[in-house]
Amino acid sequence: MTIYVCVDDTDNLNSRGTGRLARAIAAELSKKYPVYGVTRHQLYVHPDIPFTSHNSCAVIHIEMDGKEYLDDIFEIAKKGIYDDFIEGSDPGLAVAHESSISPALIAYANDAKDTVLTQTKARTLAKNLSIRLEGLGGTEDGVIGAMAGLGLASIMNDGRFLLIGQVRELTGPQPVKKLLNAGIDEIVTLDGRKITEGIIINAENKSVKPCPVNGKVILFVEEHDGKLVAVKRN
Repeated sequence: MTIYVCVDDTDNLNSRGTGRLARAIAAELSKKYPVYGVTRHQLYVHPDIPFTSHNSCAVIHIEMDGKEYLDDIFEIAKKGIYDDFIEGSDPGLAVAHESSISPALIAYANDAKDTVLTQTKARTLAKNLSIRLEGLGGTEDGVIGAMAGLGLASIMNDGRFLLIGQVRELTGPQPVKKLLNAGIDEIVTLDGRKITEGIIINAENKSVKPCPVNGKVILFVEEHDGKLVAVKRN
């Protein structure tokens, strides 16, 4: 079973990003709870939607049942947002046990990738599903993406990992075996070949960005001039 913690709209153009904050909150949560990873999910980019740079949200995955811990998890995440609150941000926070992820929430989450949604819709859905959702400053528009992130993370077929295993510790070009040992399940090319040996090229000082695919951690690569280059996907 999984508990999902989604944060959205916690930054401004000159600040650290929401992904970095989510990783910091995950570090705090990991002191008490079994954090599996953090994923990033791309939402709709549209002139009618205020956003900082990319309009993405971040979700912390906690692998446990324990509905009785939802409030404590929420309060730890809430404190993390308030302790690093950025002026001009409009944060939203949502926490849900996987049993609350209904078909209606999945539909809402998918809509959030290509439709302009409202706070009213997000708050009504949260109320009907008994999901704890709060706006924590500014316009509170972050509640829209916070609800969407719960649904997108739960299907394990959207976005990319910001944190999984020890992958972030490996920067620059890396051997395939080392990446597989760090928490990646498979490395595959976009034309369907499974990679089991060799070196994966990636930018210096950057870690590769695997994706959740059918519940597995998959790193996509492309071949350029005989070299395998890591791909960053939304």
